[in-house]
Amino acid sequence: MTASITVKKTDGTLITEEKLIGFRFRKNTYLPYTLLNAQIHADAEDFENSAEIFFYLGQKLVHHGLIDTLKVTYSGGSRIVSLVSRGFTSLLCQNQIEPGLKSNITFNQLMDGYYALPYVTHEDNSSQTGYIYLSGKSTMWDGVVNLSYKFCGTYPYIRETNCVRITPVSEPAVFSYTDADLLSRGFSMNCRRLISHFHMADMGGEYGQFELENPDAAAYGIVRHKYSEIDMEFLYDPDEALEFYDKVASREQKMFFCTYSGYNGEDLSDIVSFGSINSERIEGIEISGSAKGVFTQLSVYHDKF
Repeated sequence: MTASITVKKTDGTLITEEKLIGFRFRKNTYLPYTLLNAQIHADAEDFENSAEIFFYLGQKLVHHGLIDTLKVTYSGGSRIVSLVSRGFTSLLCQNQIEPGLKSNITFNQLMDGYYALPYVTHEDNSSQTGYIYLSGKSTMWDGVVNLSYKFCGTYPYIRETNCVRITPVSEPAVFSYTDADLLSRGFSMNCRRLISHFHMADMGGEYGQFELENPDAAAYGIVRHKYSEIDMEFLYDPDEALEFYDKVASREQKMFFCTYSGYNGEDLSDIVSFGSINSERIEGIEISGSAKGVFTQLSVYHDKF
């Protein structure tokens, strides 16, 4: 499988490079953007004023993003380009809306009513209205997360290159792998985020009324207490705020994964079967490449979301 990177400069010039030394591409349910790290044996000479990165596997565009860093090194007659790029949805994490209560807002209004973010698209969802409360530290992504949980009980994710979704796709592609198809499969646990006890103050700043204990943490011998002020996002049900905190802290707690050679076009929210996993939603994709070839790891999470 061929991999290539096209660099778009600020004047619109396109530079396409196919001599990739190595790359690592990642996306998962809890990452609000696609992420690419790559090194290239470059033929082009001028990478000044580079602005956008397009990453292709075969004919499929899997990443379109901003440049975080780009470095050109000349050594031994070679020109090596090292770059890090995040998808344009990362801008949702870097833009704030005027703080305060935003009432009767839909997902479409949140995504379309404030800033024109380049290349960022979203699912069409205006059927539900609610409110969000934005503090001085809140970003647009925080608002998306809040509406996603209030409307659907889900965590938002990035489909395709820069499409924000809060619901599963209705017609997912389906993939099934036997052990003979795979290089490996396995299971992992992540307990570093688990919180054993959540304490939230009431409107008067007093603690004791809103409490939640996570039995999973206790079973693992984890003692971690977290205190917070009243969450204005959940004034309608403060106990639900604690349940949300617990789910966020428990994300990716258990992961089942498989690895195969190549890339078959999977995306988040598609369906996969392998080993003991039977027709579950794909929640993590990691694609790496080097002189040894291209390898894809697909992941399914068993957590509280």
